[in-house]
Amino acid sequence: MDYLENLFGLREKCAVVIGGTGELCGAMAEGLAGAGAYVYLVGRNKDKAESRLEEIRKIDGQGEFIPCDVSQKEELEKLRDQVLEKHPSIDVLVNGAGINSPTPFLEISEEEFDRILDVNLKAVLLSCQIFGKTMLDQDKGGSIINLGSISGLNPLSRVFSYSASKGAVHNLSKNLAREWATCKIRVNVLVPGFFPAEQNRKVLTPDRVNSIMTHTPMDRFGNKEELIGATLLLASDNAGSFITGTEMVVDGGYNCMTI
Repeated sequence: MDYLENLFGLREKCAVVIGGTGELCGAMAEGLAGAGAYVYLVGRNKDKAESRLEEIRKIDGQGEFIPCDVSQKEELEKLRDQVLEKHPSIDVLVNGAGINSPTPFLEISEEEFDRILDVNLKAVLLSCQIFGKTMLDQDKGGSIINLGSISGLNPLSRVFSYSASKGAVHNLSKNLAREWATCKIRVNVLVPGFFPAEQNRKVLTPDRVNSIMTHTPMDRFGNKEELIGATLLLASDNAGSFITGTEMVVDGGYNCMTI
């Protein structure tokens, strides 16, 4: 157990999980807390945050909720200041806020497109600027985990704006990984396959589910807890010390399927 603790333990670390009130990032936050990190759940839904914090306490983890509109720079700066009032450093940042829409391409409005990019891309850029600057100033490194998507690797039908935003997140993350590699700040993309969650249930019609299963060698959806192992690897300064600029795919084989 000491061996695993040395590899993956996050005791005395501080983790900010943007999107931590959601299903996937909530599970990731629970995993970080279970490994010893003090976790800040960032989002808009207090009730969902409290429910997740109850689960975190059951495993003797620690954390709290901070409401924030992550598409607004001023609110992200306020979030950073609130965290630093209680902790000497910020060690892990998870960018997982996201929204989706199945609108047909010719019917996508500018308003909808802007809203999706504000949450899925602009918020990632701003938080990487704000929290990345903090990590640089701390001069002790850190880990940034941006939540990508298999639609960021290969565009998916029916989710045009979402696919475009996630493709940009993948590109931005690789660029930052190169920029900050010598500063001990690692930037990676965690790429879930098909995990049922609030933002994609509206597009999971029976025909689409059948197509997904046909294309997924494991022939099932992912369970949110199956993202925890990859999260801990990418967050750890020891186990993940030489991992940056990668797209870590957790998809039951979806991305390797061709015919």
